[in-house]
Amino acid sequence: MSVTRSGAGTWQKPGAEAPDGPGPAGSATAVLAAAVLGFFVITLDVSGVNVALPAVGDDLGGSLSGLQWVADSYTLMFAALMLSAGALSDAIGARRAYGWGLAVFTVASLACGVVPTLGALTAARVVQGSAAAVMVPASLALIRQAFPDPQARARGIALWTVGGAVAIAAGPVLGGLLTTQWSWRAVFFLNVPAGLVAFLMLLRAGPSPRRPTVFDPPGQLTAVLALAGLTFAVIEGGHHGFTATVLAAAGVAVLAGAGFVAVEARRRSPMLPLGLFRQRGVSVPVVVGFACNAAFYGGVFVLSLFFQEQRGQSAFSAGLMFVPMAVITANFNYLSPRAVSRFGLRAVVVAGLLVGMAGCCGLAAVGAGTPWWLIALPMIPLGIGGALAMPALTSLMLDSVPAERAGTAAALLNTSRQMGGALSIAVFGALLARDFAPGMRESLLLAAALLAVNAVGAAALLRRRAEDAA
Repeated sequence: MSVTRSGAGTWQKPGAEAPDGPGPAGSATAVLAAAVLGFFVITLDVSGVNVALPAVGDDLGGSLSGLQWVADSYTLMFAALMLSAGALSDAIGARRAYGWGLAVFTVASLACGVVPTLGALTAARVVQGSAAAVMVPASLALIRQAFPDPQARARGIALWTVGGAVAIAAGPVLGGLLTTQWSWRAVFFLNVPAGLVAFLMLLRAGPSPRRPTVFDPPGQLTAVLALAGLTFAVIEGGHHGFTATVLAAAGVAVLAGAGFVAVEARRRSPMLPLGLFRQRGVSVPVVVGFACNAAFYGGVFVLSLFFQEQRGQSAFSAGLMFVPMAVITANFNYLSPRAVSRFGLRAVVVAGLLVGMAGCCGLAAVGAGTPWWLIALPMIPLGIGGALAMPALTSLMLDSVPAERAGTAAALLNTSRQMGGALSIAVFGALLARDFAPGMRESLLLAAALLAVNAVGAAALLRRRAEDAA
């Protein structure tokens, strides 16, 4: 059924509104399966590509900053477009938005596998990130619609998170194996069959509701400019210093960021309602999500290069180093809701952040001659930290907003998380470029400090939230 435009930028379905639920009761399982598989594909792309980056550089040429752009072009567009993607999910229906995003992501993955230059690969990664931005908020909105009961929804979100954790486990190993035995290009081809299976599962899902939504072009433009300018300034500034181009990019980031806040504060129907941040159930997940992804994906980026360039391991051997962390992480993702039921949300979130901090501190002490098992051991708490905290925080955020804001809330949370990953890769890459060994140590200690600060803040704010609720 078509979607028509009504009024100034408002899109709505003609005729009667779709039901609020997912349709037939049996469709809830299909909705969850499609959402989990799609998130699996998105995360598989990140974890597998990080291991393949040295091989990409050997084949296509380019500096460390060029390889950072291969990683960050994906996460940058992922973060920058996700807020509008949340509105798109609300406007045309989560199932339709998710299906189109999945199709474009799969085709872009195929393009990544056949490109001839580093610049073309970066461009294809931009398309991938744009499609992923549509998929994530739509997938969480689908789960929100399919499981109105909070406990059932928490279990669904935990399974969705497990899909990403399994991809983290499979990505480095499969990525390393494919890179070692065939080519880094096969890492991208790996997404194609997974995407097709997810699409077939989505066809079995029931309809999702469509709600009138106002799009915000000025807000979206200023958001893209601010995030792109900031990422460019950090990456290029770390490698080339404070050149005129870097300073100009930083200036664009500041002006665009201020413009975004001004636009969103004045619009009647903003892309990001700034009032959401007054709720601790929103602000805490956004800030902590940024820190968790910064520590985890920044750590994975640093360790992938460390294993291959400092220890001389093959891509496959480097991928195997991530297996203990990823397998255990997958189990903790699923155990997080049970831990919240037993110990409370505040205790689980703070414990997760402190465990992740301990992992970063342990990894900061390793060197090229450290036995492999002494490296793999502190990698486990690095993964466990986010696995404990994020399912609980995701449920908290979705429970803190009305159903019609589910897509926007999911988009806001994942925008913050992706920017954490993008900026950590930019900052850590700049530190590595100066001198790898001390740069790696500084990067991991910086991640540990970020997690420690968030643990203190989350402990205070979530306690006040509990007191306010009482």
